[in-house]
Amino acid sequence: MGETDVEQVTLALLDAANDKDSDVQAQVRKSILTLGNEQPDRVLAMCQDYLLKHPKLVVSHRVVILQTIELIVSSKIDAITYPRIKSIISLASDEMTRSKEVVPDWQQAASNILVAVGNKHINDIMEEILSKFQPGVLPHFFVVQTLANLSDSNVYGMVPFLNAILGTMLPMLSLIKQDNMKWVFSSALCHFSDSILEYLANLDKAPDPTVRQDTFSSEICAAFDILFNNWLQSRESKLRLTVAEAVGSMCHLMASDKLEEQIPKLIPAILALYKKNNEHYIISKSLCRVLDASVNMGSRVLETQLDSLIFALHQQVSSSVDYSNPPTVKNHNEVLRCFSLLANAFPDRLVMFVLQKLENSNERSRFGSLAVLRHLINSSTSMMETKKLLILASIRQPMADHSNKVKKRVVQVISAMAHHGYLELDGGELLVRFIVQHCALPDTYQRGQKPADPEEVTNEALRTMCDNTLHLLTTTVARLADVLWPKLLYYLTPPQYSNATTPLCKSLIVLGQKKKENKEPTFIIDFSQEVNLPSPQTLMIKLLVNAAFPFNTRGHGAPSLSLLQILSINIHRNTEAVWDKEIPHLLTVLEESTAESLDKKSWDENLLKLLSKTLVAVDDDTWVCQFAAEATSYLSTYNNALEEKSFLYQCIGVTLQQSFNKNFVKKQLQEILLTARHNDDVERKGVALGIGLCANSHLEGTLAKLDEFGKSDAFKKSPSIFNLLKDRNDVELEKVKSTLILCYGQVAVNAPPEKILNRIDQDILRSISKHFNTKVLGIKVETKSVGLVAKAISECVKKQGYVFSRKQELIAVMQDFIKAEPSDALRTPVRHLVMSTCANLMPLDPPLSENESFDLLKVCVNSVFSLPPETHTPEKTTKDDEVLDPKQRKALYKDTISSLHELLSSVLANDPTPDSLQSVFKHVECWLTSTQDHERKRAISATAHMLTHYLENMTVKNVVSFHNLGALLGRLSPRCSDPYFAVRFTAIDCLYILLSIQLRYEGFALDYKDDAVEGLLLLKIQLENPDHSILYKTCSELTKVMSKRLPQQQMTTLVFMLFEGLVDSQTNCCRASAVILNTLLKNRGGGLQEMVPEMLEVLHVQLQSIAEEQVRVAVGQTVLIMASQHLQIVVNTLVEQPLPYDSWTSEMWMALGADPIVASQIIEMVMEKLAVMAPYVDKKESMIRGGTTKVATHKPLAMTCGLKDLLLNGQCQEPALSKFPQLFACLIVRMAGSVGVSAPKDINTKRTAAIHVAGVAADALRILLARAQLDEVLKRLDEDKAWDAMKEQSTHNTGVTLLARAMAKHAGPRLPAIVECLCPSLNNIYECQRITVTAFFSELLNHHVATELMFIDVLMNNMMERISDPCCTVRMLAVRGLGNIAVGSPEKVNKYAKELLAAMSSGMEEKDDPGKLITLEAMSGLSKVLLYLDKNNVHLLVVYIFMKIKPFLESENDEIRCASIHLMGKLSKFGSGEPVFKDQIHNVLVSLLLHLVDPNPHVVKACKYAMRVCAPMVGSEQITTMFQNHLYEDKSLHYGEFINDLTKYLIQDFPGMLNFYHISVLQFFKSNWSEVRAGAAMFIGFLLGNLPEEHYSHLNMGTITKGLVMLLQDPDPVVRVKAAEAMGHFH
Repeated sequence: MGETDVEQVTLALLDAANDKDSDVQAQVRKSILTLGNEQPDRVLAMCQDYLLKHPKLVVSHRVVILQTIELIVSSKIDAITYPRIKSIISLASDEMTRSKEVVPDWQQAASNILVAVGNKHINDIMEEILSKFQPGVLPHFFVVQTLANLSDSNVYGMVPFLNAILGTMLPMLSLIKQDNMKWVFSSALCHFSDSILEYLANLDKAPDPTVRQDTFSSEICAAFDILFNNWLQSRESKLRLTVAEAVGSMCHLMASDKLEEQIPKLIPAILALYKKNNEHYIISKSLCRVLDASVNMGSRVLETQLDSLIFALHQQVSSSVDYSNPPTVKNHNEVLRCFSLLANAFPDRLVMFVLQKLENSNERSRFGSLAVLRHLINSSTSMMETKKLLILASIRQPMADHSNKVKKRVVQVISAMAHHGYLELDGGELLVRFIVQHCALPDTYQRGQKPADPEEVTNEALRTMCDNTLHLLTTTVARLADVLWPKLLYYLTPPQYSNATTPLCKSLIVLGQKKKENKEPTFIIDFSQEVNLPSPQTLMIKLLVNAAFPFNTRGHGAPSLSLLQILSINIHRNTEAVWDKEIPHLLTVLEESTAESLDKKSWDENLLKLLSKTLVAVDDDTWVCQFAAEATSYLSTYNNALEEKSFLYQCIGVTLQQSFNKNFVKKQLQEILLTARHNDDVERKGVALGIGLCANSHLEGTLAKLDEFGKSDAFKKSPSIFNLLKDRNDVELEKVKSTLILCYGQVAVNAPPEKILNRIDQDILRSISKHFNTKVLGIKVETKSVGLVAKAISECVKKQGYVFSRKQELIAVMQDFIKAEPSDALRTPVRHLVMSTCANLMPLDPPLSENESFDLLKVCVNSVFSLPPETHTPEKTTKDDEVLDPKQRKALYKDTISSLHELLSSVLANDPTPDSLQSVFKHVECWLTSTQDHERKRAISATAHMLTHYLENMTVKNVVSFHNLGALLGRLSPRCSDPYFAVRFTAIDCLYILLSIQLRYEGFALDYKDDAVEGLLLLKIQLENPDHSILYKTCSELTKVMSKRLPQQQMTTLVFMLFEGLVDSQTNCCRASAVILNTLLKNRGGGLQEMVPEMLEVLHVQLQSIAEEQVRVAVGQTVLIMASQHLQIVVNTLVEQPLPYDSWTSEMWMALGADPIVASQIIEMVMEKLAVMAPYVDKKESMIRGGTTKVATHKPLAMTCGLKDLLLNGQCQEPALSKFPQLFACLIVRMAGSVGVSAPKDINTKRTAAIHVAGVAADALRILLARAQLDEVLKRLDEDKAWDAMKEQSTHNTGVTLLARAMAKHAGPRLPAIVECLCPSLNNIYECQRITVTAFFSELLNHHVATELMFIDVLMNNMMERISDPCCTVRMLAVRGLGNIAVGSPEKVNKYAKELLAAMSSGMEEKDDPGKLITLEAMSGLSKVLLYLDKNNVHLLVVYIFMKIKPFLESENDEIRCASIHLMGKLSKFGSGEPVFKDQIHNVLVSLLLHLVDPNPHVVKACKYAMRVCAPMVGSEQITTMFQNHLYEDKSLHYGEFINDLTKYLIQDFPGMLNFYHISVLQFFKSNWSEVRAGAAMFIGFLLGNLPEEHYSHLNMGTITKGLVMLLQDPDPVVRVKAAEAMGHFH
């Protein structure tokens, strides 16, 4: 390759080095670097010359070239000749200093070259630079900058020069006036100092180990004076910072006496910079170096600066640290290092300063002081040893700070102190208390809320930190074990530490477990010696109450129980065995539960059993009495946690059960009753529960104490119980009474049955009635209290039956209570308690009247059923309303509904007859069809409960009729398909019970089992998933059972009820009603003939209001049952309906398809009419514009619509299949005549019907295929979206082709008959029908099924005839079909060779072919046919065809380009061994190679195919192998690697054709496609890169160079990148 070519390329690259596209710029630089790495001297010379010849080049361009020079020098420094090095140094020096003004990018690039060269040729660099660094003359800015950078990159090379450089530099410093020069000199001095220090620190590696620090001291001191005294005072902040940094670095090199002399001035000056600059990191870094140097030399004057130093440093350490801003973090760390340095030198003064600063209430000041204190505790352990007590005393001040930010830092300090032995000292317990206090912090925000200030330390964050700290102190600081155990126990009982219970227990468990396992004597706690610890009884009480609410206060239940087990022998020596057995089981229950899933009632019972077993094991009445006394005293601590207090009352009750001291028991009962806060419902309930439990062992004493309390002064002082007492108002007194009444109720529940029966009348009821008199009932008191009264009476009445004279009065009052309850919420147990009471009172004499029973049931049922769902959370309407948690609400709902069931049963129990059942059921009936799931569920559940009770308690003395069976079945049977599973499930039970009741009334025994009725229970499983098919089956089976057992006289009632069911609020039930109705009509409809007209009318009306599709279908079956006897009338009526059909008409058509005979008659009639009637008429668009529009005729369209709906019915499969070929052909021809046709106008409205004419036929055809079970055909058509294509005129042919393809592949045996039916349509007068049938036949020829089933000759003859069709589209489709024979029946190709070649030839020469579609089809068809034609038939035409298609290779039409390349590949087999064909291959090889990157993916695939099959004709084994291995259509190709390898083989195997190849490639430099131009550039690049020198004579390098230079200016950046890459191979 000539030098001129390389130079031209390099020059072009240098010209393009500043390309606007970054990728091009990068590639240009890479190519220059590639050339430079191969020929560094030559390329560097070119770069130099370019810069010299273009002195006015824009700076950015110069910068790119200079950066490229730097890259070449950096990578090839050893390969560059010395003269060139000298030349480069000279160039870079000149570029760097040419402009006296500072131009950073340009001069920095030049400077970088010098630094790169300086890594090897330091002496030459220094010679050049020092020539521009002369004494007395200020050097260029970048001369100094370069020296500074050299000192960094080549420490060992530069340090020996620094003494001389400093000597030259010093006199210059006084001459500098400009800030930027001062900055660069300061920066250089900083770098020089750092380099010297590094050199001295690594003398063992240094070239001159004799260098000493004092070598530089005098020069550094002199420079220091100027920088410090003059420059540090600059107004420019950037300069001040750089000077400060330099001064800090220089201090280590200064003589000690000189530094000592400067310290009094230096430190104040640096500190003053803090106020002048916003960026403090550099200042702190400099100060740290100064202090380090001062402390290391033992400075005596440093102490005089101490006050100002620590004051300024404290200000810095107190400033906020932004952890997202690294400089602020670095500054903070540098300041802390300064404190460490000063602390080691002046420990006393520094610690005193920090501790005094802790007293400052300013948050930021404290924050900083605590940071320093923590740092000193951790980093200066020995020095701080004597200061521990002082620090302990001083830390109390910030501990009292209100700021969470300060507290967070205090916790960090305490953690550090704990690890260094502070907490064991006197006063350390205060630090522990601080941690515990903050473990108990309440939440700052409610769940889900977030702080507005991201830096805010929330209570949650601080609490979590303290939790973790306490855990770490427990587990990692071994010596703290005796500090924390047992003192942490103190914090368990005070209420203010409640929220810390969980972390406290966990720490105590760890400590106790370890001490117990190690058998340490300190594990046993002497509670008499430990002054502040709670007693064992109080500890046990607290932990037991915690366990009762295990998921409260951060889940303290499990830790409390675990701690209780650890503490066992410390509580009492006899508890260990019981607790080791019982507590693990309780812990397992907690592990497997959540707050929602835990059964609270069962859990409380287990804990009370544990308490009872513990007290039995203790076996010490004195200890038990003390436990009860302390528990009673501890009650007040739970005044703000009444649920816990209520549980503690129960614990006291259980404890008193175990006490033998009766006087003590009475004393405790008296204290409980007097101190209880009776205003609160929860506490009243707790008091009653506790006293009730006590009565189990002390019945006499408890009743006596209650009677005494009832007669106490509080009740006697007032002449009337409603007057104000001394300190109570009326309401308070009523609540005290409520407590007393509930106590009696609980005593009755809990006392031994054998003892209590005799006391109910004598003591309990007498006492209750005394406080619960008429006057009390008549006033409005708090409903909860009355609810408790009701419960007490209910409990008492349960114990014995007697005449209750005030029954009606009490029931009336109970109704008033329920009426007073809000209907939109369930907040209290009043409903539950009142209904339970009424249910218990109902059996008592005297009985209620019918009206009284009616009113009671109406009030109760409506009050309960109308409640919102259980999950609904009621809003508070008054401040006294309590909001129940979900678990409480669930329990309350369950109790309320259960008590309603109990009441209904008790009413029925008085009169178990059908009339009574109906009278109760009518209260529930209307709720069964509610729109609300929860209301229907409650109603069906109540019905089931009622019917069950009726069946179990009915008595049949005579065989009587169950006259309301039909009405009940009609109302309940549709519920068997209710959308709510619980309703469905229960409805089946209701039907089963109803029919069981009917069996009893028919005279069967109670234990008789009817097989049909019993079968109902098996249907419940089928209703778990309400699939429509399951519903049909289940409802049908239900109906069969009902039909069998239902008397005929009740049929009318049942049918009427089912008609109502068709418009049920739930669509599932509508379906069930329809299914049951149809089944009944089929089985027993003969007797209802007079109802048919009325039924049709009703169904017509109902259909229009039923939206559910499946219900309409079911009702359609009802129509079919009736219409099967009147077919002609029904069909005539439907055909005349306006188009499009409304939904009910369509459903009726579909229903008619259920009967095969009816369906067959209709299909015959429709096909006959469609064959003879015109599909459309041409109507003028307007009188003015002229032109015509195709408008569909009404009757054929209506019949097509009806046929479509008919075929939708799966039952018409048999008649449809029997006429499948005729029906298929009829519909495809009908569709052809409908494409592009408008719908007719409605006769009445005169508006065009909203119907897609072709779409109706397509839909009918689709349904027909489904009926024929051609699922694979349908699947393929759906995947290909063929139906949409067939409906539209523009895509109709494509859609028909897809239809034919799917039929050929998946329905072959049906095609001969279809083809026979379609052939006559090819001669139709309607062009659209000929096009459709030709398209269908054309595609059939694409499949072998035409030969297999022997209808290929019919197809071929028809295609040959269509070649001369007047319609252009028909001719194109015929050519396509003839070509398709090569795919479908290749063995037939030679049979029709003559006709095929003639047809293809005429197709390629078609004149009337504006879109070249026939030409394209001819080429494509010829490609397919050539595969199978004998060589003799084609041999003479090969070259002719090749020449004919070559111009198409560069056609702008993608499809023609693709088809021509594909055809070329097919021709290959006929040219094998022919030299002429080989020449033709080489003629187009370059074109094919470059179109491998064609923008059209189909062209790329065609190229791969053509090259692969033509590969054997190329004449190179290597190329053949390569093509056949890599050029697969579906595999990706790495084009660059492929072309690179290919050019190697072309050079090797065809050196004589290189000239032809490269000339061919150059022609593509002007291609229309940028991808091809880029590919051509790559081809040339790799050709040059792989070309041996001896072959360069074959190439016209001048033309190549010129072409690449042109491409380097291409508008497409991708082309420019590839051109630049190709130029990189010019070496």
